[in-house]
Amino acid sequence: MNETAKKRPEFRNINVFSDVSTYRLPLAALVSILHRVSGLLMLLLLPLIIWLFDKSVTSEISFGTFRSAFDAGVGFIPAWLLKLVVLALIWSYLHHLFAGVRHLWMDVTHNTTKEFGRQSALVTLVAAVVLTLVLGAKLFGLY
Repeated sequence: MNETAKKRPEFRNINVFSDVSTYRLPLAALVSILHRVSGLLMLLLLPLIIWLFDKSVTSEISFGTFRSAFDAGVGFIPAWLLKLVVLALIWSYLHHLFAGVRHLWMDVTHNTTKEFGRQSALVTLVAAVVLTLVLGAKLFGLY
């Protein structure tokens, strides 16, 4: 046997308790995980989305109920908490949209280099957060 041959890498399972906290996810992996999380969040908040849509388009009176929910709250839910949930929904929608367009673009162009994956993941994260901050400022009445 050849003694100068390189030793093959040894692969092992990741220990959840000791290795996961030190593992650095690439940016593209973080965007992919957040894409799944945002889809799940939208699915879980679907009853709220339907209620908000129903209250906003049924009549002028129901639109007033819709507006008052953001001013005074709904039942035992304070207005600020409802606004935070809607803000999470806004982020969820924007991130899911941008990440989905990113994945579609990579599928159509077959542009799957490591550098493009990192750059497009960064653009996805920044665009979703910036637009969420802008829409959140509007939601909380800052402009």
